[in-house]
Amino acid sequence: MTEIKLAFDREGLAAFLDNAFPAAARASLGEVAFVRLNHVQMTLQPQPEMARPGNIVSGPALMALIDVAAYAVVLAHIGPVAMAVTHSMNVAFLRACRWNTVVADARLIKLGKRLATVDVRLWQGSAEHLIAQSTVGYALP
Repeated sequence: MTEIKLAFDREGLAAFLDNAFPAAARASLGEVAFVRLNHVQMTLQPQPEMARPGNIVSGPALMALIDVAAYAVVLAHIGPVAMAVTHSMNVAFLRACRWNTVVADARLIKLGKRLATVDVRLWQGSAEHLIAQSTVGYALP
């Protein structure tokens, strides 16, 4: 059985994401808080362009954070593979997202040769008050 190891630390993963996405988009995609074995946590400061009616953060903005957090935890383990791509995403929105820091907690469920499965949970203030829960599948080149 192959031992799972980290390919990136926090700084290396953050630098890769900064180079992989356009500079103008990076603020809306979250920042890497930490990298651990099978676990990456990111944070997002909601931006005015993320607003939706009702003065809450929009679903598309939250789905982007989920996707980037899933991508980040996969890359943390496989290294700088820019062409790992989302093949599925299932999101359950559980409560409105207010204008506070959003935490994306991404945990690697399974990492295979061609597919990875990730659980991503979004919360504000406390992990016990989930905003959303998602299962994301990534296809690996």
